[in-house]
Amino acid sequence: MNEVDVFAALSNPVRREILLSLRRGPRNVGDLAQNFSLGRPAVSEHLAVLRRAALVREEPRGRERYYHLDPRPLAEVEAWMKRFERYWARRLDDLERLLDEENDT
Repeated sequence: MNEVDVFAALSNPVRREILLSLRRGPRNVGDLAQNFSLGRPAVSEHLAVLRRAALVREEPRGRERYYHLDPRPLAEVEAWMKRFERYWARRLDDLERLLDEENDT
């Protein structure tokens, strides 16, 4: 099984929504599929990508498989985004100054 880059896994909005759903606790494919206009096979494919990126792990329970969020790989994303923290802070400060100037006129 090939590993999937965390950024590639997160590039899809359905996969991001699946991760948000899993924050509330383990869910099976049927439960997750109810949140989308996709069938179970499509949700299973998205889960496979998330599994290969190590963002979820599966737990067999009888005939069902439950999926758990594993947030550890998200630390890589956070570290990458942190590099832009000062950039965005400056941009927001500039925007605030511009809005203040417009309100003063």
